[in-house]
Formats: sequence, structure tokens, C-alpha cells
Amino acid sequence: MTVRISAVVLLALLTGCVSTTGSDSDNTNTVTANSAPQNSGYKNKKASEDFHRNTASAESIADRLWSSGLSEEQLLDATELEDLWQRIQTQLSFNVPQTRAIVEQRNFYADNQNYLDRISGRAQPFLYYIVQELEKRAMPLELALLPIIESAFDPSAYSPARAAGMWQFMPTTGKRFGLKQNSWYDGRKDVIQSTQAALDYLQYLYNTLEHDWLNAIAAYNAGEGRIMRAIQANKKRRLPTDFWSLDLPAETTAYVPKLLALVDILARPEEFQIVWKFIANEPKIAVVEVGKQLDLSIAADLAEISLADLQALNPGFNQWATAPDGPHHLVLPIEQVDTFNSKLAQTPLEQLMQWQPYQVKSGDTLGAIAKRYQTTVSALTNLNKLSGNTIRIGQTLLIPRASGSDEQSAGPDLQNIGPAESSTQTEYIVQRGDTLWDLSRKYDVTVAQLRNWNKLASNAILNEGQVLQIIQSNQAQYAQLKTRTVNYRVRSGDSLAKIAQRFSVSVDDIIKWNNISPERYLQPGQQLTLLVAATAV
Repeated sequence: MTVRISAVVLLALLTGCVSTTGSDSDNTNTVTANSAPQNSGYKNKKASEDFHRNTASAESIADRLWSSGLSEEQLLDATELEDLWQRIQTQLSFNVPQTRAIVEQRNFYADNQNYLDRISGRAQPFLYYIVQELEKRAMPLELALLPIIESAFDPSAYSPARAAGMWQFMPTTGKRFGLKQNSWYDGRKDVIQSTQAALDYLQYLYNTLEHDWLNAIAAYNAGEGRIMRAIQANKKRRLPTDFWSLDLPAETTAYVPKLLALVDILARPEEFQIVWKFIANEPKIAVVEVGKQLDLSIAADLAEISLADLQALNPGFNQWATAPDGPHHLVLPIEQVDTFNSKLAQTPLEQLMQWQPYQVKSGDTLGAIAKRYQTTVSALTNLNKLSGNTIRIGQTLLIPRASGSDEQSAGPDLQNIGPAESSTQTEYIVQRGDTLWDLSRKYDVTVAQLRNWNKLASNAILNEGQVLQIIQSNQAQYAQLKTRTVNYRVRSGDSLAKIAQRFSVSVDDIIKWNNISPERYLQPGQQLTLLVAATAV
């Protein structure tokens, strides 16, 4: 029997694989510039030498593995593993030097299991797609951890510096890599488009900056110009040009160690008493091209999911519909794609949007009407078959609108819950690390609703102790109780407590579901049945 395996998987097996699960972090810890060791005129010469010495060729690693006597059964392909974090873990290729900066960052993460748990929850819908794209491009799997540093995997994140999305693109850099940004749509928050742009950018940085991935990662934070100037300065002084040798701003000096600290924790989590929450190694989402502007509430009905679920997967759309001039693609739960496509094929084009009549008043212009109803002049002219921008008093125009709302300002309002549903108003006290995206998933409401109910600006940052008003339908509360059955295969080093922590269930429940004795040891390969919250895997 022949087994195919990549060099990075061979490297992981050679160094010893440890079973893991996922986690998240809020961008709260900073290492000062002077915490990076100094040696022989440049930063951490030993770390630099160690990094390059340990990046052996794929061929020599493979030769060493085949001669080590590992059985074919041990040479599992990473794509066949059950846990997505383990799929990443088995393909890690960066050496992590034990510098002071890295150890400090690692200690922060190791002391904040809850932070890593939140990150796993946010990463769960999107991480498989990111991993798959990195593998297609033969890029380091360590880059899948970069959104933890950038946004704690929050697809709706904004920074005070105007960076947005999971990959935290600045407006100009986003446009440079093809991300549209307008009142209808922000490609920086579109997880699919921004992931493609981020990987394009990182590959460009790697090709531009000495073919050094740490330089590329540093430039993702500081910009290629800043890193290029540091490289040129070292070349003039005949000094090495790797990351550890460059004179860089304090923020960038801390940025790369943050990523390497996460790499170290993922590579050997048991040494740091960390559990990475389980994420199934399977696709969770798919992209569907609609081809026409589509009301998001209608799209949710076609997909048989809630509007909150739809907008959580499509945070790039700022309004109640896809953008008039595109894009018109939607990210959907993979299990709902067939249902959506089937219902879409049976829906007449004129029913893909909802409209309302508007009678032109004195002083109205198409521009003013378009602004008031969050649409565009071209959309109004096309819809009403106008030959120009001239309108007359008393004329009736069709205006696109979202269901349940006569005027659109900051997005869906309280009425979007639906007039036929009873609802409950809840006061929620913001906890450390909470984001609007987290709360939208927890309560099955939209980010736009949370902002509207609490009069929050689009770039508002939640503060610990802040009180938020949340209006939740009874149907949404019921949806939170949904569970999914997971068949889990016990791995070496697993215990009931670790499995319970990984899946956010209790040890007693695992014992009850599987009719097992708590006194007996689990055996590697043993199958367990788990009832897990549907949104957790």
C-alpha cells in the first residue's frame, strides 16, 4: 500500500504530533521593543540562525522519516484527520525560537483559555476555507493563525485606524487588492474575498522581501515599504536581512512573536495545558453566485435559515440587500445550498427584491431619494425605467426596501423580528472580549439590529460592563437549543475531561450518552457519540 504525504506532514510526524483543539484571543497584550534579545549588533542572532538551520529540505526530512521505521498507518494525510486544528498542527513548518518576546506572548495565551475558546467559536465557520486555500497555494499553514492576531477572528471587526474585517485591511490596501468598498458592500468584511486578497498580499510580500515568511508577516503589519527600508539599511551595513536582524517599530517587533507564540501552543498544547476547541475537519460554507440583486431577508427564506445566520456569514453587505452593481454572491451553510438553489430556481426575478411606492414631493431629487432609502440613482432609474434624472411632483416611484421597514437608515430595525412572533427584551452586560458578532450568533440577531437597538456607530468598540438591549424572538430562542450528533474517535492522550472541555459538554453527559464507566480508561480509536450545540462544530 502506498501512502501519499506532504513534506510538512512528514516534518510534523518527525518532531512528534500532539493532539489539539482550537482557541481565540483579543488583541490586548503588547510586548515592548526592548523585550527582544539583542546580540552581536542585531536582534537575536541565535534565533535567526536556529530558524534557518531548522528549515531543512523536504527531501531530507522525508528520507529521515522513511528510515525512522514509522508504519504506513502512522502516515495519515492531514486532510483525513477529524479535527481541523490537528490538520493545521501536522503541517506546521516554522521553527519557534524560545526568545523572551515569544515566551511572554505564549504565557499570555496559555493563561487565557477562555480567549482561545472564543476564537475557536468565531473561526468555526471560516477556518476550513482558509486552510484549504493555503494548501492550494502551498503557503505555510501558520498563516491560518494570522486572523487571531489581526481581529481575534471577528469578521465584523473595525480598528480605530479604519482597518476592517477578519484580515484587518486598511481602505487603500483593500482597494489595491481588489476589495470593493461602498455604502452597500465592504469587501474587507467579506470573508471569502478578503481571504483571497490577504493571501495574495502575503504571497506578494514573500516574493518581494527576500523570500522570507517572517519578513512577509512583519510587512503585513508594518507595510512592505517599512520592511524594505530596514532590509536595505542592513544590506548597507552588511548585516543579515531576516526579521530578527531588522530594526523595526515596537508594534511590529511584537507582532511576529505573537504569531510564533500561537504556533508553539498549537504544536504542543499539552505542555501548556491548553485545549483547542474541536472544529470538524470538513467544509462548513459554500459560495453561491445569484447573479442579481437579492433582498437578504428573501435569501434567508430561500435558504431556510434565519436572517441573523445569513448576515453572520455575509458581513460584507452593509445594507438589506446585495449591492445593486454587485457582487451578488452569498456565503451559505453548505448543507443549505441545494435547498437555496432549488427555491431560487422557482422564484421569479421580480420577487427577489421587495419594493415600496413613493410619491415624489416638492424639492425631491433622485439623489436625495436614493440617499434617504439607502439605494443608488442608477438603481432607481433602472427600476422605474427613467430616461434621465428628471422627476415630477406627484409621480410614483418604486423604491427597494427591506421587509418590515418603511425606511432604511442604519439597517434592519426592531420590526425585523416579525409581527407574528412574540419576543423578549433582554439586558446584556458586556463581558471582556465580547464582540457584536459574538452576540449576534449567541442571540440569533443581526449585527445591524444590535447597533440600531443600542445606537452604536459602525466602528463602535464594546466596553466591559456596558449594558446592551437585545430583542429576541421566541423562535430564535428555540433555535439556540438545536444540537448535532458528533462521532468522535478517541486519540492518544485524550481523557473524558479533555473531551468535555473540547466540545463544551459535561463529563457526566459523555458517560450517559455512551454508557461507559468513568473508572475505565479510554482507548485510542474508541468511538464516542456526543450531542454538541449545532453552532459549535
